[in-house]
Amino acid sequence: MLRVFSLLFILLTPNSILSQELNSKVLINTEKLQSSEILIFEEMQNSIEQFLNNKIWTDDRFQNEEKINCNFIINILNEPSSNIYEATVQIVSSRPIYNSSYESILFNHGDREWIFEYLPSQNIEFTENGFNDNLTSLIAFYAYIIIGIDYDSFEKLGGDGSFQKAWKILNESQNSGYKGWDQFGSKQNRYWICENFINPKFTPVREAIYNYHLNGLDTFHSNPEESRKIILDNLKKINDVNTKNFNSSILNLFINAKSDEITNMFKEAKLSDKRNVYNVMMELSPSNSDLFNKILE
Repeated sequence: MLRVFSLLFILLTPNSILSQELNSKVLINTEKLQSSEILIFEEMQNSIEQFLNNKIWTDDRFQNEEKINCNFIINILNEPSSNIYEATVQIVSSRPIYNSSYESILFNHGDREWIFEYLPSQNIEFTENGFNDNLTSLIAFYAYIIIGIDYDSFEKLGGDGSFQKAWKILNESQNSGYKGWDQFGSKQNRYWICENFINPKFTPVREAIYNYHLNGLDTFHSNPEESRKIILDNLKKINDVNTKNFNSSILNLFINAKSDEITNMFKEAKLSDKRNVYNVMMELSPSNSDLFNKILE
């Protein structure tokens, strides 16, 4: 894997330049909550951010510039009882593109079922065996999903280990009584996100995502026409799965992350490629027709 150092390099590298996997920014928005307890939300924001950034999530070694950039925007909507919060969260992660200053979005997802307890001065601590509390499980689950998707973009099916850890958190959280962890809710909830990434029928989507990034985007600077061809071929492979599994979570995640990027890439393509990618994207996401029409302008 591109992110993993060789054993010799690890042994010769001072520990001070080795770091955790995530470079997270957390923002807690309380505009919709009538509360004067500003300090607890500042504390909550710092606690979540430190937990994401300080925990070592994998056995791999990361340099500072290799950290995965991600943002958590948590909108507190209600406090139905003391120290219990109802919220939504928007999570975005990205990865750098080779020989470029461009950051490509990998994950752009809104979860509307964040309900959790947070006590003043609470330490967020995660153990892999057993359910701790819903806030810890929510953060850890998405940390592994973010890492898994990032790994998939650098190595074919490279995220397997992280997705399995997210699946374990999901299973341990299903009896907690909190929403979003079971298969009977929304088809875009946490259960279906994780299920799709470990379900073999979606393996072609994950392989196409790898080729899209490593063999398409990462070579775009040197040969944009050939890169567009590779990207288009892999979009067709994704759409082949889409025809049998329309509106699946993994496909919606890809569309949410990539629609703007694909539109911008193919605006400058030759006419035949414009038409081909337009047709594929319209099959993948008919509701985004206004955006995809810009490809043909």
